[in-house]
Amino acid sequence: MNILKISALELATICKNSDASEAIQRAVEGAQHIEKLGYERIWFAEHHNMPHIASSATSVLIGHIAGKTNTIRVGSGGIMLPNHTPLVIAEQFGTLESIYPGRIDLGLGRAPGTDQLTAMALRRNNLNTSFYFKDDILELQKYLDENNVDAKVRAFPGEGLDIPIYILGSSTDSAYLAAELGLPYAFAAHFAPAMLRQASAIYHEKFQPSEYLQQPYFIICVNIVAADTVEEARFLSTSLFNMFAGILTNLRKPLSPPTEKPIYDGIPEIEQAVQTMVSCTFIGTEKEIRENVLTFAEEYQADEIMTTNYIFDNQKRLKAFDIIAKALIQN
Repeated sequence: MNILKISALELATICKNSDASEAIQRAVEGAQHIEKLGYERIWFAEHHNMPHIASSATSVLIGHIAGKTNTIRVGSGGIMLPNHTPLVIAEQFGTLESIYPGRIDLGLGRAPGTDQLTAMALRRNNLNTSFYFKDDILELQKYLDENNVDAKVRAFPGEGLDIPIYILGSSTDSAYLAAELGLPYAFAAHFAPAMLRQASAIYHEKFQPSEYLQQPYFIICVNIVAADTVEEARFLSTSLFNMFAGILTNLRKPLSPPTEKPIYDGIPEIEQAVQTMVSCTFIGTEKEIRENVLTFAEEYQADEIMTTNYIFDNQKRLKAFDIIAKALIQN
């Protein structure tokens, strides 16, 4: 197995008693910190109509973070392509790549990243766009291709630029598509782990080499909560569990300080639902993180592990990135 790469997923999550400006500054600090530690990339996820997430204008945020860092790759995890025209995304990411050459990734997802009413507002009543996900990817690739010079519609900047495209997903559909198109594949096990085993098997078995990629490249996104002691890590993890409980019960709140017990303690239905949703979560010290994540990565044939970090206290959040780096990044 090749050396496992480590990266981070960031939503610019707004903390309790904070705002979007502070959330974005926290994302900047996190990106600068993990860059020094040797993380491969930091990706930002497109979400809409969510008052406690500040990453809705994903391309703008990517540019801001790339401008505040020097070497780490910065990209989308992902751009929800059905919300946009391929030409607009080719131009936006062509612009980003022109400003920050060799550092921009374009991860693409099929989901709306929001509720159906907001999706309708984004897509101007055309809710069928997700059915054309493959076609839209092919169109986007055409706009970025150096051989598109004779087309009547071209992307400037964008045409001829080397912007790696990744397929994102949480189902077997995305696994089949990434394999068919010969593209790297990132699986959202941090909140939708149910089909991880099937998706990994399909992607690796069905993969067809392309001009972009000769062999499968598989990223798995998971939750990691690291601290100096197991007890502290478990305590810090309640912020993550409480956040997911809010999502499941539609009582969304900002990222909040940890609690002695999860807020749903003693409510079996919510306990089970949260545990199912976050079963790909690793909690502990450097030792536990190393042992458990490496075993997990080998089992699912991961080339890269992407971690979330939903720790409320910023210094403990940065410390967790340190511990993850010591555990998993081979210098």
